[in-house]
Amino acid sequence: MTPGDLGRTAALVPAAGRGERLGPGAPKALRPLGGIPMLVHAVRALAASRVVDLVVVAAPEDDVEAVASMLADQEFSAEVVVVTGGPTRQDSVARALLGLPDDIDVVLVHDAARPLVPAEVVGSVVSAVRSGHPAVVPGLPVVDTIKQVDAACDVERTVDRESLRAIQTPQGFDRAVLQRAHAAADLDAVATDDAGLVERLGTRVHVVPGHEEAFKVTTPLDVVIAEAILARRRAAGAV
Repeated sequence: MTPGDLGRTAALVPAAGRGERLGPGAPKALRPLGGIPMLVHAVRALAASRVVDLVVVAAPEDDVEAVASMLADQEFSAEVVVVTGGPTRQDSVARALLGLPDDIDVVLVHDAARPLVPAEVVGSVVSAVRSGHPAVVPGLPVVDTIKQVDAACDVERTVDRESLRAIQTPQGFDRAVLQRAHAAADLDAVATDDAGLVERLGTRVHVVPGHEEAFKVTTPLDVVIAEAILARRRAAGAV
């Protein structure tokens, strides 16, 4: 992408996973957070950045109509469409990519389970892609000591954490780069994120600062923390 290009930005939100670590119940993206489904919070956060023109949600096959109806009841400052997701996150992103309008040149991929990502993180990712980086991810320095262990869980070595980053979403890409990455993806070697697919092309991935509140809601404890952040934001009039 040439810096200064004036195409539009789309954000893809794979939301077809069950989220079994949260326990039995509805798909994770549809679980309530402060009385509102996580997915709504995530879409709201993307739209609030004012740099996202279109949000494409990949919903569970059995819940497409319900998700579309739920999102239609909300007011967003970006267009929102819902498509049928696939059996894996990677497949859901690939399906969401298929129907993008021709004028979309920057594509974000965002986890529905990161409902509290601040708008400034979204803006930083898009800005970095438009400045010429073909792939951009937000990340935080790793603060825990990291040890590599063997099959018996004996420590083999302590990893130098200075060069490590914990990667978040949204991850941003030049559209053509992301499309090539998915077209070349090995379905037997599923990547844990879209940047991983891009790395396999030999394309460099740039890291911008992430944010502590962009964490992934995975466990019941994460829900408690997210609820506390929401409560603080509401008390401050930020939501």
